[in-house]
Amino acid sequence: MVPNVAPAALKAVRPPMYDALPYEQFPVPAVNIAKLDERFWRAEIDYETPEKPGTLIVDTPAKYLYHVKSGGRATRYGIGVGRDGFSWAGRAIMAYRREWPRWTPPDEMVARQPELEPYSIANGGMLPGLRNPLGARALYIHKDGKDTLYRIHGSPEEWSIGKEVSSGCIRLVNQDIIHLHDNVRDGSPIVVIPDPAKKHLLAV
Repeated sequence: MVPNVAPAALKAVRPPMYDALPYEQFPVPAVNIAKLDERFWRAEIDYETPEKPGTLIVDTPAKYLYHVKSGGRATRYGIGVGRDGFSWAGRAIMAYRREWPRWTPPDEMVARQPELEPYSIANGGMLPGLRNPLGARALYIHKDGKDTLYRIHGSPEEWSIGKEVSSGCIRLVNQDIIHLHDNVRDGSPIVVIPDPAKKHLLAV
């Protein structure tokens, strides 16, 4: 006899892609799927775009990141957008990736938040780990050979995906940033679509 289970309860079952990753350098806990809206789960979808395969498209207002594949397909990831995620838009390249990166807040941020001085560039940044704001992986975006300071990175805060958050840039749950890191190539094009409601935050 099939138990009478409410649809909401069925949706709360965690898919294997969000299980714990115990063999990482810093073991990653399972995603609390009750805190991650299903529409922001990683998915392979039909996605028509003039951009070439391999391109990353960050749809800031919709809170999605697309990794364009061939044949009109893409991998879609849910994202959370921090204040720095609204500060840049346009075309650039994903210059390089890092596993379990150090976090080095820019000097301007340290000036605003002196408590970050121990993690400044001069002091070598914050060691990698689950408490590091960049999470398990980070992708670094450059334009015209210069660092934009725009980052795509991991986060243990699944509740923040699909939302605007106070800090950081573009965040994915750690399981998703690991998946993206393993499937994207250095030098890949990136297109960042700005949020019209946040034009006042764009750097000029």
